[in-house]
Amino acid sequence: MKKSTYKGSKATAKALNTYVKLMRAAESLTTRIHRNLTEVNLTISQFGTLEALYHLGPMTQVEIGTKILKSSGNMTLVIDNLEKRGLVRRERSKEDRRYFTVHLTDAGKKLVCEFFPAHAGRIAAEMGVLTPSEQEQLGWFCKKIGTRKGGGINEG
Repeated sequence: MKKSTYKGSKATAKALNTYVKLMRAAESLTTRIHRNLTEVNLTISQFGTLEALYHLGPMTQVEIGTKILKSSGNMTLVIDNLEKRGLVRRERSKEDRRYFTVHLTDAGKKLVCEFFPAHAGRIAAEMGVLTPSEQEQLGWFCKKIGTRKGGGINEG
């Protein structure tokens, strides 16, 4: 593999190298874990939506987008497609009629209940290359990077 020809400072080179490793690891892990979504004809965003609704209960599209790190525009299409399949339903909010609350249907609950245990097992197996202490450290580092102010998916 070729070595970078970057000529900047050592600190910037280290940051770039770390960033590339983090992105490659995340992409590789995501690909391996979500490979089985094709069995149930779902995208990562669709499954994330179903999973969030299953574990957290009904939410607005904006709330779901915030949870799964997707823009509100993207969430409209995701919810539309899940609704067409009968996996979710929209209900107009009683508190603010401008908003819809998204609910899992019985078919959506059934799909998540059938698919989630194997999904959780794949995650546990993938993360099993790290010790529990390493998993905790990685979680801490990810949270530190991910919660940095300025630049979140739904900010601005």
